[in-house]
Amino acid sequence: MPTWGYSVKFRDESRIAKGMLWDVPVHPKIMAEVARAIKGMKTSEAKRFLQAVVEKREAVPFRRAHGKQAHRRGLADKWGWPVGRYPVKAAKYMLKLLNNVENNAENKGLDPDRLRIIHVAAHKGITLKRWMPRAFGRATPKFRVHSHVEMVVRQE
Repeated sequence: MPTWGYSVKFRDESRIAKGMLWDVPVHPKIMAEVARAIKGMKTSEAKRFLQAVVEKREAVPFRRAHGKQAHRRGLADKWGWPVGRYPVKAAKYMLKLLNNVENNAENKGLDPDRLRIIHVAAHKGITLKRWMPRAFGRATPKFRVHSHVEMVVRQE
């Protein structure tokens, strides 16, 4: 069996709650952009933002993986970066993880209204390798890259 852990260590874990999602079927680049956008937000604010992304009312700024991406209205005013996308699938999984972490905090006795996201990271998961046959004996790869996402919240 593999051993796993969080990428950050804390001395006092009495006021924090953690959660993790494994094998999310979204590319780690996209999950990392969503994670960067919600880091530092209060959980209620992050829920509102992610729900707006799912409904395509608000875009997520794409700072690294932004080749040939369109500019979105209002992104430069809010985030200082005009390029963005609406990663609906990634936002749904991040919302699921956020609800999970809030429930973990509630079970630990923390106040869910005073939680702030202090750490969120996306790591590369398993790659499912498939090959699609093509003409003249060739083949094209169809690789499915998955992500592992971790989140830590602290009560203020």
